Order: sequence, then structure tokens, then C-alpha cells
Amino acid sequence: MNVVLMGTPEFVVPIFESVSAKHNVMAVFTRGPKPVGRKHIMTKSPVHVWAESHGFPVFHKTSDYNFSPDMVIVVAYGAILRENVLNSAPCINLHPSLLPCYRGPSPIKTAIINGDSESGVCLMQVAPELDAGDVYMCRKFEIGIDDTNADIESRVSKIGAEMLDDYMSNMDLYPPIPQRGNPTYTRKFVGTDEIINWSNSALQIHNQIRALGAGRTKINGIDVKILATKLNGDKLEIVKIQPAGKNPMDWKSFINGLHNNQIEFGR
Repeated sequence: MNVVLMGTPEFVVPIFESVSAKHNVMAVFTRGPKPVGRKHIMTKSPVHVWAESHGFPVFHKTSDYNFSPDMVIVVAYGAILRENVLNSAPCINLHPSLLPCYRGPSPIKTAIINGDSESGVCLMQVAPELDAGDVYMCRKFEIGIDDTNADIESRVSKIGAEMLDDYMSNMDLYPPIPQRGNPTYTRKFVGTDEIINWSNSALQIHNQIRALGAGRTKINGIDVKILATKLNGDKLEIVKIQPAGKNPMDWKSFINGLHNNQIEFGR
């Protein structure tokens, strides 16, 4: 089957690798390079790097789309598709939530922040309305209390690759079914979402950090990122922390460096 692939982040790469092993990739569309780090170095997306390593043509704008594949496969591309794409071939999307719950750009992070114990992956038709297309199949998975965004993305990669392989091997077995229920929508998280509100519960802060990868605060006036936590009953234990301008370290090493017994959070 001739396919065009559209995706951007790291967890998409194993999915596209699986597809490319059995099908002919005509082109790969991904978001353009972005400035990363303090030096704002222009960096290609993981999917861009992967596509170049295989010699696949890479494009960044759907206005450049001029293909007639058998199928367009979309996974976390990060942009609304234009009619020139939608009208060219069947367009299918792997979406990491139990639709119609968590339509939009951040379904995994939202599920973790909300403390959900279950999520899933849906294979669906791409429709003009955001994540509103009919669903071919949906597979559920559990979210553990300490699962991070990276953990869930890895799970989605494996499940998504298997789903696409099953579907593309025998599409007649998976007729499209309209979504049922009231949709909920997610938003894109930004840097300020990482700021910890210490009036929140230990569970809420734990969910925030494992979803976003870090929680920002001050401890004894020092700007820090809390990178990993765990729950001990209704108490929050800090596992890994990164003071501004320093490498990540464990909590014990950090407090030993304070040279006093008084710890003040958020100041």
C-alpha cells in the first residue's frame, strides 16, 4: 500500500517504523524545526530525523501536499489537515484517548493530570471537525499511579503500531462507527502550567509532575524543577530535583546542600 505519513513527536517514530516495514512511504509530513534550549538551536522533530534516516521525502506544510496515496496516516501531527489532503485518499488518525473523551492536542497529559486510571487508543477517520470522525477500533489500557507521560507514550506506540497493522491487513473487519457520548476537549499545556500550587493535594501535585515532566517552584528562595515524585499515603515525597543552572540530583543531595534543617517551599 502506498502511504503518506503525518506526525511529529518521539512516540510516533515506532508506529511509523512499523508501517514503513510493510508499506511504501511516499512522503512524510512533520512540523518544521523549532528553537530548543537556552541557545535556541533550531532542531528537527523526531519524525523528521527518522524520515531522513530512511531517505523519505520530508515536508512541513500541507500546502505542499500533492500526492495520491492509498492512505494518509496521521499521528500527533499538530495541525489541521487541508482539503487537498482530505480529498486525496482515506485519512486515518491514531488518537491516544477514549473518544469522544479528550479530543484535542494533549489527551495523554490531560488523562494523567485528571488522575484517570484508564485510557486507550482509537483508530478513527479524519474529519473536518477536531477528532470527531468515526472510529474503526479502540483499545484500552490502564494508567498506573506512577505512570508518567513518557510511560504512556511508549504504551501508545506499541498499541498503535499493532492496531494499524491489524487494520491495514484487513480493513473490512473494522467498519467505521460514529462516536457516542458528549465530547470533552483538551488544551495545549504551557510553561506556567508547571508552576506548583502547594495548596493542592499531594496527589494533584504528583499527577501534575508526572504529566508535564516537571513542576516549578522555589525552595528556600532557590528556583528548582521537581522532576519526579512518589506518594507515601497522603504525603508527597520528592525523588528527583534540579536547581536552576545545575544538573538533576536526588532529594537527599539537594537538602544536604542547603546546610540547614529549615525547608521552605514556594519562597
